[in-house]
Amino acid sequence: MRDQMFDVLIVGGGPAGLSAGIWLGRYGHRVVLVDSGDPRNWETRGVNGFLGNPKVRPAELRGAGREECEKYGVTLVDAIVSRGRVLGDEHFAIDLEDGRTFEGRRCVVAIGLRDEWPDVPGLEHVYGRNAHVCPDCDGFECRDKKTVVIGTGRAAVGMALDLTTWTRDIIICTNGEPPRLDEAEYCEKLDANEIPVLVDRIECVKASRDGAVYSLELAGGKCLDAEKIFFKLGQHAAGWLPAQLGCEADDDGQVMVDAHRHTSVTNVWACGDITPGPQLAIAAAADGAIAALSIHKSLVPEHRKLAPRGNRRERSAER
Repeated sequence: MRDQMFDVLIVGGGPAGLSAGIWLGRYGHRVVLVDSGDPRNWETRGVNGFLGNPKVRPAELRGAGREECEKYGVTLVDAIVSRGRVLGDEHFAIDLEDGRTFEGRRCVVAIGLRDEWPDVPGLEHVYGRNAHVCPDCDGFECRDKKTVVIGTGRAAVGMALDLTTWTRDIIICTNGEPPRLDEAEYCEKLDANEIPVLVDRIECVKASRDGAVYSLELAGGKCLDAEKIFFKLGQHAAGWLPAQLGCEADDDGQVMVDAHRHTSVTNVWACGDITPGPQLAIAAAADGAIAALSIHKSLVPEHRKLAPRGNRRERSAER
């Protein structure tokens, strides 16, 4: 039975999962990667800051990653995982909605997150071009532009302050919600940076046919000039797989991992946005590589490895 198992099961086909697949394939391991085909950044116009690939579109990046995985013998399966099972320390199974089951000795969870959008009509039509969720990824494109941050509380204040790196023409709109500015620091920092807060409900986003935002229509007929929109999303794990496998998660539902991206479950790794840290494509890809190196070392038999030595401090003490 073990001869028929894959060495590694990877669930998730974004930058994290594909990067893990490429590296593990290069190591010669038998790998199956299952991807649901509905990436979180489906409408983003470009994956900014990805070394050597300025403005590469998500579909292009995923396509290139899939081709490279196949080059190294990774089995790609387009399907949805319905359940994950721990059958032993070196025995895992993932059941697909179509009835298939794959088994493996190691498991990688790279399912990412799902976003919860605010209720703003028209926002979906400009998302990825002039409406964004990540100042780190897209703040550069709002240089000196009229920018509206949709959100409340600490999240909105933090996003607005982050955007002052590129523009000083910023307004927070709470979309009819209480502003929740319950700490003195919030108002002090907003006042110091001349960032006003509006509590009006947004009726719709006004944009041209090519997706250029020019205003937000507010309740009561008022209009707010805008060229760029940033909004804070609610988030949750993209599926129940981490919980099914027994992975420890933080209060936000993200999987806790060590420096090698190993979870609290023996021989289960997690990488990408499902783990705490910067939600950047390049960071997710790096996570996948780090996890793959750790997985490979765990699969190398003992007769092909030197026994581990103590760290430098321990060796110095021994001398």
